[in-house]
Amino acid sequence: MSVIVDENTKIVVQGITGHQGSFHSGEMIKFGAKVVAGVTPGKGGTTVHNVPVYDTVEEAMVHEPNATMISVPARFVKDAAFEAMYNGIHIVYILTEKVPVHDALEIVTYARNHGHIIIGPNGPGITVPGKTKIGIMPNHIFREGKVAVASRSGTLTYEIVNALTQSGYGESVVIGLGGDRITGLNFVDVLELFEKDEDTEAIVLVGEIGGTAEEEAADYIKKNVSKPVVAYIAGRSAPPGKRMGHAGAIITRGKGTADSKIKAFNEAGVPVAEFPWDIPQTLKKVYK
Repeated sequence: MSVIVDENTKIVVQGITGHQGSFHSGEMIKFGAKVVAGVTPGKGGTTVHNVPVYDTVEEAMVHEPNATMISVPARFVKDAAFEAMYNGIHIVYILTEKVPVHDALEIVTYARNHGHIIIGPNGPGITVPGKTKIGIMPNHIFREGKVAVASRSGTLTYEIVNALTQSGYGESVVIGLGGDRITGLNFVDVLELFEKDEDTEAIVLVGEIGGTAEEEAADYIKKNVSKPVVAYIAGRSAPPGKRMGHAGAIITRGKGTADSKIKAFNEAGVPVAEFPWDIPQTLKKVYK
């Protein structure tokens, strides 16, 4: 059993002829992902990594993809996402950052109302070691295992996954939720999936300052999660009211602070590591 994607997931890459789309689709193929088609208007009839390129998603549907990676400029993301969803693609991963807030709201609202899954925007994607990958996570840091990871941060995800792997743990699935103010999946969404996943025995959440996603996750864990959970919160030293890289990482009116998130997790019985590299040792306290 896999979370969201597995070895049978067929992927189309929208923007495959661009630098990011070309490079990361190649790395996905090396990882074992089934990239069946690419889409770039005006580049139909060409190939990238021996993958056929089409002018439209509708034309690419001949390969029956059920997932897409969107790697196009921010102003085109809305059109690309709706093109994918209108053609019946269920899983939509958006690599692009700085997607206009109203565009993201429209995408996420439509997806939730029509049964689509949005991963991102501005996240590293989803990886199921030994099966498939959609996104930009480095191939070499993973090994198959029983620990699920969900993160609001990209590079911290890699550091923590690498620490888990080096410590002898492996990963069942790793999901980057995205750092923009509006994202598709949130911690509660993935906690529900992890709790049901037979391949997942323990959970790592990587949060950051801003918003209330971690507090909501802590409340959900208390009521609904039976598996051991540990966490890390980034941005403890960030000054209130100042944007710190991610659009979602903004503290306002005393809410969204690292302290409030750590307190919420502790009250839910979730140990919080002080540093990213402490995650394996923190995990050993609740999961052998």
